[in-house]
Amino acid sequence: MSDVLGDLEKAGVGGLVVGLIFGFCAQRSQFCLRAATIEFWRGSIGPKIAIWLTVFGVTLLLTQIEVATELLSLRNVRQVTSAGTLSGALIGGLLFGVGMILSRGCASRLLVLSGTGNMRALVTGLVVTVVAQASLTGVLSPLREALSRLWIIGPEARNMAALLPDGSGLVLGAMTVGLALVVLLRSPSARTPVLAAAGVGGSIALAWAYTQALSSTAFDPVPVVGVTFTGPSADTLMALITQPTVAPEFGIGLVPGVFLGSLLSAVTSGAFRFQAFDASTGMTRYMVGAALMGFGGMLAGGCAVGAGVTGGSVLSLTAWVALGAMWLAAGVTDALIDKPRSMDAALSSTRSR
Repeated sequence: MSDVLGDLEKAGVGGLVVGLIFGFCAQRSQFCLRAATIEFWRGSIGPKIAIWLTVFGVTLLLTQIEVATELLSLRNVRQVTSAGTLSGALIGGLLFGVGMILSRGCASRLLVLSGTGNMRALVTGLVVTVVAQASLTGVLSPLREALSRLWIIGPEARNMAALLPDGSGLVLGAMTVGLALVVLLRSPSARTPVLAAAGVGGSIALAWAYTQALSSTAFDPVPVVGVTFTGPSADTLMALITQPTVAPEFGIGLVPGVFLGSLLSAVTSGAFRFQAFDASTGMTRYMVGAALMGFGGMLAGGCAVGAGVTGGSVLSLTAWVALGAMWLAAGVTDALIDKPRSMDAALSSTRSR
């Protein structure tokens, strides 16, 4: 492959492979931050929490092992070596959390569901992507930049690893995996999906190691990047629309890889089926949620996976703030909108018996 492909092509192929693993395992595990937050805030600690904790814990633990063994150098990771915006992380995370409840899935989950034949997820994901691009370079970019400038922190404050005792990341990762196992003992139904969840976490850590290895040997500049979806989805869509040929890079390979991995998993497991908007699902809430996720994800520096899991795995303060804001906003939104409806539906069902 070294003689046939250039450095950028290798990055694209690596993104495709990581995406295939992520998409296949995410579909099999039903990994979803929205589902985990609903389960948590409704006081039912069960399989969705176990799956999310497994993904986050495995990603954090493996990434910190890579750092400790120098397979990943934090000097090359922009999430901890450049200035960041705490206001963007907080406000963007809150908006994203509201949006993923309204859209019934975060950005990565929508992409995975699209591969299973879910047309609602595909259309919603396209809206997320368009709004994200408008937030990056279009009509919404001045608002995003203004909110980002409210509270800027330097790399010395953004890099939590520099502020914590040595080995703290390894301890946090091991503790999170341990907590996932504790929850798993209470949720027998999650024991098979949790293996696939570990594969999701492994794919995110693999992205760090692969791009680091490629960057250290490449002739052309290849950035060290992790798994994220808001920006790469927008880049992929714009490339397909505006360019006759698509320039290869890790993110460009990642997005179709996830779709194909999910498609493969759905077809081989019998889970593939077409689903569309109808009277029972509605459409307005999906579109509003998609717009909030597109803007919020770009403001926060990534989606629930990109800003939360991937950024969190390198101990970026802005990533942890964004992730916490997503959890908080999702809980409040669910309590105000979806939980009352669920209770009304359960009450109506009881009365009709």
